[in-house]
Amino acid sequence: MTTAAVAPPTVSDFYCHQAIPGLVKVEKVIETDRVLAFHHTRPSHPVHIVVVPKEHIPSLVDLGDGGAELLAEVMAVVAQVAGQVSEKHGAASVTTNVGLYQESKHLHWHVYHRGETDEQILEMYGHGDS
Repeated sequence: MTTAAVAPPTVSDFYCHQAIPGLVKVEKVIETDRVLAFHHTRPSHPVHIVVVPKEHIPSLVDLGDGGAELLAEVMAVVAQVAGQVSEKHGAASVTTNVGLYQESKHLHWHVYHRGETDEQILEMYGHGDS
């Protein structure tokens, strides 16, 4: 019985391979020398923005050669985008994934507003800080 060789999985990196080099048109929100924030090309929410470092960083738990300095730059843009979304829509969520949850193996953050009204948000999350 002959066993066929199984090819190792290829690394999926939409950001390095398509978005950052401009092979796919993206609607930019913020761009710096090292960070790009743009509207998601396949949004899951009414407002869905992705923030990525322009150099390849594998994930939040594997910063590769980027280190803490680049992570700080990315987080500054994430904070700026989240502030803009929150100011305009009343709320923002910020997420990142690692491991099997991370579809594209390039550090990226999702900043989004799910579309609830202020009343729906307050009903769900209450007034715990008032």
